[in-house]
Amino acid sequence: TPRLIRKISNLRGGKRGRIPKGVIHIRASFNNTIVTVTDVRGQVVSWSSAGACGFKGAKKSTPFAAQTAAENAIRTLIDRGMGQAEVVVTGPGPGRDTALRAICGSGLALSLVRDITPMPHNGCRPPKKRCI
Repeated sequence: TPRLIRKISNLRGGKRGRIPKGVIHIRASFNNTIVTVTDVRGQVVSWSSAGACGFKGAKKSTPFAAQTAAENAIRTLIDRGMGQAEVVVTGPGPGRDTALRAICGSGLALSLVRDITPMPHNGCRPPKKRCI
C-alpha cells in the first residue's frame, strides 16, 4: 500500500524528511577520497567520492577531486535543511584538508571536527634479521 510505504520512508528519513543535524565522514586514502553524510543515528543520507565524480586513475587522489566530492555530497544536504554538522576525518590522503575547506565554505555550521586516523603506538614487529 502506498500509504504504508510513505510512512516507512518518512521514518527512514525519506525524500521529504528534514535533517537538522548530521555527521560528515571524510575517508581520505592515497588513491581516493570518500565523503559520506549520515544523520545522528548513523544512517547514510548521501555520499560521494572522487571516483563517482568522474575522476579516474591518478586524478582521483588529487585535492581538487576531494573538493568536488565534498561539494557533491553536501549539495543534497542543503536541500534537506541541514544546518549543523560534525566532521570526522580518517586517513592520510592528500584530499583531507581540501574536503574540509569545501565543507566549511558551504555554509554549514560545524560543531566538531574530529580526526580518527589510526596511528601505531609502536607498530608491528619487524622481520628477523637476514642471515647471509
